[in-house]
Amino acid sequence: MIRLAANLSMLFNEHAFIDRFAAAAEAGFKGVEYLFPYAFDAEDIQHALQEAQLEQVLFNLPPGDWDAGERGLASLPGREGEFRDSVIEALRYAEILNCPQVHAMAGLLPEGADDATQADHHATYVRNLRFATGEAAKAGRDILIEPINTRDMPGFFLSRQAQAMAVIEEVGAENLKLQFDLYHCQIMDGDLIRHLERQFSAIGHIQVAGVPERHEPNVGEVHYPAIFERLSALGYRGWVGCEYRPRAETRAGLGWGATWGLAPY
Repeated sequence: MIRLAANLSMLFNEHAFIDRFAAAAEAGFKGVEYLFPYAFDAEDIQHALQEAQLEQVLFNLPPGDWDAGERGLASLPGREGEFRDSVIEALRYAEILNCPQVHAMAGLLPEGADDATQADHHATYVRNLRFATGEAAKAGRDILIEPINTRDMPGFFLSRQAQAMAVIEEVGAENLKLQFDLYHCQIMDGDLIRHLERQFSAIGHIQVAGVPERHEPNVGEVHYPAIFERLSALGYRGWVGCEYRPRAETRAGLGWGATWGLAPY
């Protein structure tokens, strides 16, 4: 069974953030995700979730200075203290919002990073993820890592599926899972169904968008009905996050999801 979650950082931008919860529920979504909750009191978000009868599926750890271009802290040498603080803050929100998993963004390599610099980032990443998974395990939560394509996010440290799987194996924590974004995977690796099959046991969350423009999943080169059919056959029971940019008003583009419970205009 495919369960769709609305990404409220991208969908329903016709509304103020807190109002997007009700809009998502009205459109037929049962779960929500978004980039960051930290600009709002956790109790206000909790109230919005309860009022809309939605499940909180996922959000990211604090990413550093997002407005200045930072895209995560997990692999950044010298920022370990800030990363640890971000883990504690994210888990505090996750407790209040009853969110089972949070995503630790890897961060950016410096431009022109040589092998030694990349090795330093890798070692930092592994150490930080061991800390994060240890803290999350105490709270009964999972930590997710996500390969992000370097076309949309140049210099992102974690960009390929094989790299993510190697990190998961090296960290060795049962609660470190793969956030499998099919949009990013198609751009960097392709061969989507085979990647899903090979990595299925490690997957904690899936996200979708059309490729290459990142619009609705029924637009572009990826045939999502075949992928959803394969996911169902594999026995996937997690959420599928709809992390795409609507071409126009959000509800006008939800026809693609009617088979899975969405209610477009």
